[in-house]
Amino acid sequence: MIEFSQEVDASGLMCPLPLLRLKKILVAMNSGEVVKVITTDPAAHLDFGVFTNQAGHQIIEFIKQDDKQIFYIKKK
Repeated sequence: MIEFSQEVDASGLMCPLPLLRLKKILVAMNSGEVVKVITTDPAAHLDFGVFTNQAGHQIIEFIKQDDKQIFYIKKK
């Protein structure tokens, strides 16, 4: 199991809201900390992938469970 310091449950929200929630929590986090994000938006992996690449953060794990996508993202 991956240890994380923050969790964002964006279930039921559609783009761009899951990404906005992720951005908001990352501002309050320290470098090296991990956030767990849960979303049901089927396009979230595209948005999160582009954002993390551009911002320098790292998706350390991506899990697809039924209708949910779970991301573990490490802040740069």
